[in-house]
This record gives sequence, structure tokens and C-alpha cells, in this order.
Amino acid sequence: MEKIGNNTMKNKIYLLIYLIFFFTISFSFLPFARAEGGTMELISSAFSEGAMIPGKYTCDGADVSPPLNWGSLPAGTKSLALICDDPDAPVGTWVHWVYYDIPAGTEGLPENVVPDERPAQGGTQGVNDFRKIGYGGPCPPGGTHRYYFKLYALDTPLNLSSGATKKQVLKAMENHIIGQVQLMGRYKR
Repeated sequence: MEKIGNNTMKNKIYLLIYLIFFFTISFSFLPFARAEGGTMELISSAFSEGAMIPGKYTCDGADVSPPLNWGSLPAGTKSLALICDDPDAPVGTWVHWVYYDIPAGTEGLPENVVPDERPAQGGTQGVNDFRKIGYGGPCPPGGTHRYYFKLYALDTPLNLSSGATKKQVLKAMENHIIGQVQLMGRYKR
């Protein structure tokens, strides 16, 4: 009896070692596991995750885009796309910013990216739901809303014309997203 018990224990240990080895090898081929330095990061010096967005970056202030910085992009990143939207809008998700073909070597965006189709930082800006090129800050009709800044690492440039919509950018990104991260801020008027 004792001998059978020892063999069963050995078999369980071998199985555990095999599973650890199998999953280690399997996960090394997934896009998120290839990120240099770990998981993608997205931060702002203006607000932290889940915090209130300062009025300066809203329709009640200067309505300029907040500074954003990112890091640990996956290997093979050829371009970046940024979408900011508000899922709490009464008419459905409201798009505040569409920005794509941001060069892969870019480490962030400064405060107040000008609303040009092709800003100095590189890349191309699309049309937001205010029907304008570039950033349109939070402007909720009431209550506290959440604003998601979503950064996508892509394995190719999108090469869309300027003025593309969120829907067009999402369609072009299909099967090209190799990493993504988001930063959420809140605002209440």
C-alpha cells in the first residue's frame, strides 16, 4: 500500500512540473508576454487612475488635452493608437479623442496637443463626437462620468486619412493589436 502511495505522489509532482513547463513556454509566445519591461503602462501627470480630471482639461477650463506618458510597449510595435471616450454619456459612448499612427518610438504626448490633422508629435488625429479634429474634453450634462484613455500597440501603421472616426480606426486595427492599456479619469460639473 505504501509503495502505491509514493508512486501516486511522484506522478503528481511530475504532472505539476510538466504543467508549469508547458504554461511557461506557451505564455512566452503571447503578445502581452513580449512587452519589454513588463505590462504596458499609461500614466498622466495631471491625474491618476480613477481620480478626478482637473478642470483645465475639460470644457469648463482651457479644454486642452492632458499630458500622457507610456512605456513597456510590446516588441514589434510599429504604431500606436489612442482613443478617449465616455461610456456614461446619456446618448451612449461619447468619443472625445481619436489619434492614430502615433510613431512607435514616442514615449507620450505633451499637454495641449494642437487640434491639427497631423500634429508636430507625429501621427494623425481623427474626428471626435463634437465633430472636430483632435481632443474635446469632458463636458458631462450631469453626474460624474468616467473617461477612458485607451492606448493600443499595433503591429502596423493604419495609414488612414486624417479625420477618421473611432469606428473606422477600430475596424482598421482588427487583427493588429499586440498590446493595450487604459487610464480612467472622472469628471463632474
